[in-house]
Amino acid sequence: MEGSGDQPGPPPPQPGDHRIGDGDFVVLKREDVFKAVQVQRRKKVTFEKQWFYLDNVIGHSYGTTFEVTSGGSLQPTKKKEEPTSETKEAGTDNRNIVDDGKSQKLTQDDIKALKDKGIKGEEIVQQLIENSTTFRDKTEFAQDKYIKKKKKKYEAIVTVVKPSTRILSIMYYAREPGKINHMRYDTLAQMLTLGNIRAGNKMIVMETCAGLVLGAMMERMGGFGSIIQLYPGGGPVRAATACFGFPKSFLSGLYEFPLNKVDSLLNGTFSAEMLSSELKDSASVEESNGTLEEKQTPEQENEDSVAEAPESTHPKEQETMEIVSQDPEYKDPKERGSKKDYIQEKQRRQEEQRKRQLEAAALLSERNADGLIVASRFHPTPLLLSLLDFVAPSRPFVVYCQYKEPLLECYTKLRERGGVINLRLSETWLRNYQVLPDRSHPKLLMSGGGGYLLSGFTVTMDNLKADPGLKSNSSTLELCKTEEPAAKKQKCPESDS
Repeated sequence: MEGSGDQPGPPPPQPGDHRIGDGDFVVLKREDVFKAVQVQRRKKVTFEKQWFYLDNVIGHSYGTTFEVTSGGSLQPTKKKEEPTSETKEAGTDNRNIVDDGKSQKLTQDDIKALKDKGIKGEEIVQQLIENSTTFRDKTEFAQDKYIKKKKKKYEAIVTVVKPSTRILSIMYYAREPGKINHMRYDTLAQMLTLGNIRAGNKMIVMETCAGLVLGAMMERMGGFGSIIQLYPGGGPVRAATACFGFPKSFLSGLYEFPLNKVDSLLNGTFSAEMLSSELKDSASVEESNGTLEEKQTPEQENEDSVAEAPESTHPKEQETMEIVSQDPEYKDPKERGSKKDYIQEKQRRQEEQRKRQLEAAALLSERNADGLIVASRFHPTPLLLSLLDFVAPSRPFVVYCQYKEPLLECYTKLRERGGVINLRLSETWLRNYQVLPDRSHPKLLMSGGGGYLLSGFTVTMDNLKADPGLKSNSSTLELCKTEEPAAKKQKCPESDS
């Protein structure tokens, strides 16, 4: 890195310090675009059509803004005072300005030559302003808009921020909403509030949102309490959870349990042998897959590359986040060493997984959870009706769905079943505002919808099959009908005529 030896580097990060360290997960920000990455030395990162290395961000505070220099190096920028409105020369209106493409004296070749010389983006923007014949005739607002547009195009500025629920939910919703079931960030905030997520709780979560809801719950609980995650398939997906960069102490209270074993747990037929047999079956399948992978032909590799080719046509979607390995201890086959050591390590991890699942089963069997969160791509009715048995009375539950029709059916089933009160089906309405001096107004573009929420509280059922509220209401209506006095007829006075 040029100039790294002349200037003293930042102090090394200390435990608990708000400084960036090697191996930390960070979020790169430029305007309204975010990307989650892991800080690693000499690892090339591509963001907004620019590549650079994150070596120089280590030791700096979160929120520091860096400028991409030659060679992919990041250098912290200095805050510069912007000129006040009194020193600017601006016109009264834009009525005489004609957009004919002849107002800029610099050509594309000139701008490219300036970039090749290594001139910074700020100087290029300044030269564009000086060589514009109509810049001084524009209004002050139009000048600010012009400068902002050129800075976005030519200045390579990146801000490194700390991952949080708000930032990661905005990132996913803007670039990959399908991975989180089109859950908007304000809807996620409503879920955390209605579910009463707080430290010390014992929560149950069933989600297929890449681990975003799980990470939001872990962040709010702060490592205190326990979370039992129910997952479909072979294992839980926690790509978004890894982007939070939680310490190991947060993972001690996180348990996982397969969704296909919930019925046996409710019926009392669950046993430890069921988990061990399932793990053995998955291990045998993985071993057979490993032998098949070793015998993979070049033609199959070509097919894989062709299958991955369409994804390269969407560079913006690829930039959203780095692929985070689910298992930090994973190693390539060349680095595994002998096959025997690898099998022993695999068996040890499977035994640990089985113990954690047995602990999760014991926690669920107590049936005293403090809340239930459901946000999956599956139909919510059978999930909620079975999982509510694990929740203690007078506890909240929240169900998210992208569409309201499944929640309406779930609402009806819950009213028929009973055991719940304060049922509420809601949809949040969100509109962003531009807040600037003398030109604050709602933005023209807004989100069409962020999903629907069904929330309520559990109560003891007292062996009632129907909602007692409905029975009481119907009985009072019948009582009112029987006690209603008959209407009296008024006699009209007879006229003499």
